[in-house]
Amino acid sequence: MMNAKPQAATPHSPLPTPPPMYETFEHTADLGLRIRAGDLPELFAEAARALFAVIVADCRQIRPAQPMTFELEADRHDDLLRDWLGELLYTFHAEHLLLTGFNVTLDGTRLTATAGAESIDPSRHEIEVELKAVTYHGLKVEQTDDGWLAEVIIDT
Repeated sequence: MMNAKPQAATPHSPLPTPPPMYETFEHTADLGLRIRAGDLPELFAEAARALFAVIVADCRQIRPAQPMTFELEADRHDDLLRDWLGELLYTFHAEHLLLTGFNVTLDGTRLTATAGAESIDPSRHEIEVELKAVTYHGLKVEQTDDGWLAEVIIDT
């Protein structure tokens, strides 16, 4: 939720964790994600972080051991977001990988992204929610006065 507070770094701790720029919302039997960011590439990266924050109990336990690259293209930004999250969800289900450290670049409606991947390790990764599919229902990506906003519904 949006009320998370960043953690301060100490001499023996990792860098502070910034608060998430996403929140979940109720939608019948599905899950809604509302994502905010200052620019469009960060919106797509934050959406990916939100997806895995819902799937796994503690994303800090994901060790980005295997680099992965993604390339996608669509006609519109909302379709591109759905395809992006769908590709990530497919990677999770088909390859049993958790992803972290998203870096996204956009050229119009062409997305290129990198992420770190790790095979699911049940001793360290608690899967909280089994997500089935990213839907078109309620899908939106729009520019606002504060940056960008996206909403997406995921079938659970």
